Amino acid sequence: MVLCLNVILFLTLHLLPGMKSSMVNLINNGYDGIVIAINPSVPEDEKLIENIKEMVTEASTYLFHATKRRVYFRNVSILIPMTWKSKSEYFIPKQESYDQADVIVANPYLKYGDDPYTLQYGRCGEKGKYIHFTPNFLLTNNFHIYGSRGRVFVHEWAHLRWGIFDEYNVDQPFYISRKNTIEATRCSTHITGINVVFKKCPGGSCITSLCRRDSQTGLYEAKCTFLPKKSQTAKESIMFMPSLHSVTEFCTEKTHNTEAPNLQNKMCNGKSTWDVIMNSVDFQNTSPMTEMNPPTHPTFSLLKSKQRVVCLVLDKSGSMSAEDRLFQMNQAAELYLIQVIEKGSLVGMVTFDSVAEIQNHLTRITDDNVYQKITAKLPQVANGGTSICRGLKAGFQAIIHSDQSTSGSEIILLTDGEDNEINSCFEDVKRSGAIIHTIALGPSAAKELETLSNMTGGYRFFANKDITGLTNAFSRISSRSGSITQQAIQLESKALKITGRKRVNGTVPVDSTVGNDTFFVVTWTIQKPEIVLQDPKGKKYKTSDFKEDKLNIRSARLQIPGIAETGTWTYSLLNNHASSQMLTVTVTTRARSPTIPPVIATAHMSQHTAHYPSPMIVYAQVSQGFLPVLGISVIAIIETEDGHQVTLELWDNGAGADTVKNDGIYSRYFTDYYGNGRYSLKVHAQARNNTARLNLRQPQNKVLYVPGYVENGKIILNPPRPEVKDDLAKAKIEDFSRLTSGGSFTVSGAPPPGNHPSVFPPSKITDLEAKFKEDYIQLSWTAPGNVLDKGKANSYIIRISKSFMDRQEDFDNATLVNTSNLIPKEAGSKENFEFKPEHFRVENGTKFYISVQAINEANLISEVSHIVQAIKFIPLPEDSVHDLGTKISEITLAILGLPMIFSVF
Repeated sequence: MVLCLNVILFLTLHLLPGMKSSMVNLINNGYDGIVIAINPSVPEDEKLIENIKEMVTEASTYLFHATKRRVYFRNVSILIPMTWKSKSEYFIPKQESYDQADVIVANPYLKYGDDPYTLQYGRCGEKGKYIHFTPNFLLTNNFHIYGSRGRVFVHEWAHLRWGIFDEYNVDQPFYISRKNTIEATRCSTHITGINVVFKKCPGGSCITSLCRRDSQTGLYEAKCTFLPKKSQTAKESIMFMPSLHSVTEFCTEKTHNTEAPNLQNKMCNGKSTWDVIMNSVDFQNTSPMTEMNPPTHPTFSLLKSKQRVVCLVLDKSGSMSAEDRLFQMNQAAELYLIQVIEKGSLVGMVTFDSVAEIQNHLTRITDDNVYQKITAKLPQVANGGTSICRGLKAGFQAIIHSDQSTSGSEIILLTDGEDNEINSCFEDVKRSGAIIHTIALGPSAAKELETLSNMTGGYRFFANKDITGLTNAFSRISSRSGSITQQAIQLESKALKITGRKRVNGTVPVDSTVGNDTFFVVTWTIQKPEIVLQDPKGKKYKTSDFKEDKLNIRSARLQIPGIAETGTWTYSLLNNHASSQMLTVTVTTRARSPTIPPVIATAHMSQHTAHYPSPMIVYAQVSQGFLPVLGISVIAIIETEDGHQVTLELWDNGAGADTVKNDGIYSRYFTDYYGNGRYSLKVHAQARNNTARLNLRQPQNKVLYVPGYVENGKIILNPPRPEVKDDLAKAKIEDFSRLTSGGSFTVSGAPPPGNHPSVFPPSKITDLEAKFKEDYIQLSWTAPGNVLDKGKANSYIIRISKSFMDRQEDFDNATLVNTSNLIPKEAGSKENFEFKPEHFRVENGTKFYISVQAINEANLISEVSHIVQAIKFIPLPEDSVHDLGTKISEITLAILGLPMIFSVF
């Protein structure tokens, strides 16, 4: 078992959270730098700010006691959108922005409901991306449904900060315990209540019955509901039902319910939430405070987003003359200025070599004339050395000269050169409060560039030889305000090497969520090609319609008048030159309507840096508003400094690297290291053949919507939870294409390219299911690979026991199942296996616990899968079972304060 244990430890150490630049710090037991951002579409309401303050203040005390006096909230920034009126108490933000906020306040899409939730798609113990509260949740008193807002915030903070999971399960609300009792899925089991089925309530009178067993599963019937008693003595758990007044703690090793089929047990190998929290970075060096209450109430800073201020700081040193870099930089910068930066922004430009020069002080982008004034100053000659610090300082001067603050302003720094003195301006950069996005062009760019991005919350990119890497990077640096109408969306970015006198054809779908401000851009390396573009209705645009830049930077663009037609656009490029040349096609657009969110794709790696051997995970999120987009092709392309590319199909199947199935987060392990240095990531998401659809189900990792309580012999029902009907016509979406950059990451310690012995085991099986069919147990799961989720495993180990398997030793001592006829399939395929439990006495009610491991060709063994249960159940006539300790013959029912007679049969 040494190989297996080493792998588990290795994965635990290296799969650390990565790409979201949260500003939160834990200093002397207090959390500083929390950002709560309000979406620009939310109407101005002073009460919203007051309620946020009250929520965080209450949460701070609740958190302090829940963590046994270890942590509390000290400093919180509330980011006010530009759409609200200015006030004297609002300050200018520094690096705080909507797209990097820890908590967002935004309306749901499609009236999706007000359940607070956390976008969380990493492994156990990894940080989430953000918490989402709706304005209605913050403005309406729903304490009886969710619990107080402060308690809800702590529940979601535990998801976000410590990477723990919920201890209920809406899809499997009950299970059969090792004591042969039917239990509600919960933690701890000391939470008491009743199990009832509600029927219709005609004329104000509701009839209910005790839950009956399902003849197939032995569990309660599908409509059975667990109602907790209002008065409890149990203190656990915050991740099950913080709405109960007695619940003030997380489940510990002593109180944790390892049997419950919930996501916490599945994702964290049966560990309690408190164990995971105590193993987090926050708690490794944090001791309990002596005070009995938090030392202070949280301090709030109100920050109002300002108009966007961007300064391009562009390298024109001698090395930029190599490999057409100066041309490519100018092509990409022009695309950014004309197609990406939103109108109304203030834009400046600095160029530098060994000295720096301000080419443009801040200028408001209003029309084509302004674009042309700035692009006219793009550098035409490359020479001299490289002084990045002088470039940055000139960028700060360009901003300050225009009476703007560097705080919250953005600098896009592009360079291909090394600079031994870059460290000398780190303190100036920190003091400036500016956000610095870095683009490393080519393999020799200064290694310290990423430090600038990391310390300021900026993006980091690496671009190699062809122009698409640069255009992808610039296109990604779009609006950070949360406004859907301001974001530039990339539909296509393709490099095509065309032989002399040859033609290439292609298509680009334009879907109905986009079409404003649509540009088609073609670049070339030798001679302008012949261009033919046709819209879905047959209208053609020819070469003469594409405007060629006066700077002779070998690019031509066409802006589609008005709103681009929905459907498939086709293009044809003819290389009229005798020699081969590289042609590129880039298509950008914006949202069609301010009220209908466009389909958006974003991508990132699980971490900024990797030291071999260390797997990374590629993540791509595809959504419309807050709804996941399913049934599409998502392809990641990872490129090294020498141009070597790895292509990965990303999956949303809830297996391997993917945490939750059908959440719109497409994931895959990356292990194909090809030497050290910078790697770039881009992702292409495509919907084809009308297979794409929206997932209308409520998201996971949210506080539980409590249907009601039992109090003093009465059942108090909450209003029915608003459900979104699975209207397939509404859920379907048309074909689309999105392309996005996922930034760059750095690899060290990797061996040189070539064949190397495998160091990665198959991935853990996370979707194992089991059921009895007559005398046979049927298993199903998603196949792992030979290397994590790639290739084929060599064999499987399946073990079965009548005793619950709590630990690795329990699995090793359980009975082996004969799998000699089980040949592993390709990773991602569905495995099905049926066997008869020999050597066991099987009768009605017999329970088996089953788990699986995979072995690869190097004899490396995966982690043990989660444990599943199979029960032999022979239905008895009129079979019913008791509730969880409460017998009622007649109860008074109250719904929204209206008393009614509630009869139980």
